[in-house]
Amino acid sequence: MELKYRRILLKISGEALAADNGFGIDQEMLGAICTSLKEALDSGVEIAVVVGGGNFWRGRSGKGMDRTTADHMGMLATVINALALADALETKGVPTRVQTAIDMRRIAEPYIRGRAVRHLEKKRVVIFACGTGNPYFTTDTAAALRAAEIDAEAILLAKNVDAVYDSDPKINKNAVKFDKISFIEIINRQLGVMDSTASTLCMDNNIPVIVFSIKEPDNIIKVLTGQTIGTYIAKEV
Repeated sequence: MELKYRRILLKISGEALAADNGFGIDQEMLGAICTSLKEALDSGVEIAVVVGGGNFWRGRSGKGMDRTTADHMGMLATVINALALADALETKGVPTRVQTAIDMRRIAEPYIRGRAVRHLEKKRVVIFACGTGNPYFTTDTAAALRAAEIDAEAILLAKNVDAVYDSDPKINKNAVKFDKISFIEIINRQLGVMDSTASTLCMDNNIPVIVFSIKEPDNIIKVLTGQTIGTYIAKEV
């Protein structure tokens, strides 16, 4: 297998793990994602993962709740997903480490950059949970931050939609798909595929982002081998 990227960060939304259920974790989807990750790891790719928590809780769901409290609840939701993903990978024989931005040593390692990089070099999948560990920052921003810290060559943004569009394709049947688009255009158009903080961080550190649908987990391998799917986002296109 000829690889385009050697070290990547995969961002999986919580909603993607729920599949069509809308809540919780779909075991069939989880298993399919882990099968693709094992294939990628076996081919020589170093893999880090940032997982969201929207299948259990989203900070903005806490109406009338203190924002910091709501965001901390969302961070805990990402830990549930991270542990489930790690368990599914280990079942397939994939060595895995979960690192959390909030200290919870009884169930995971604290995030330490050097240790994370060492795990990657030893061909372990590293799963980052709790976002950045700070309220008011999304897991997209966490993905951009961790990707920069571990020198990832690209961020694979796995969503329930298959690409970036100029409007919501679920609402507008005439929505236009972008094959390539720049970060600055994403920000200026307020397309919402990533928050502006994450987009700016990727742009400043020249980290490309490939947006694709996780409903077909084989798409992970397609991206890694350079096949054109989804939307390619970069500083210049």
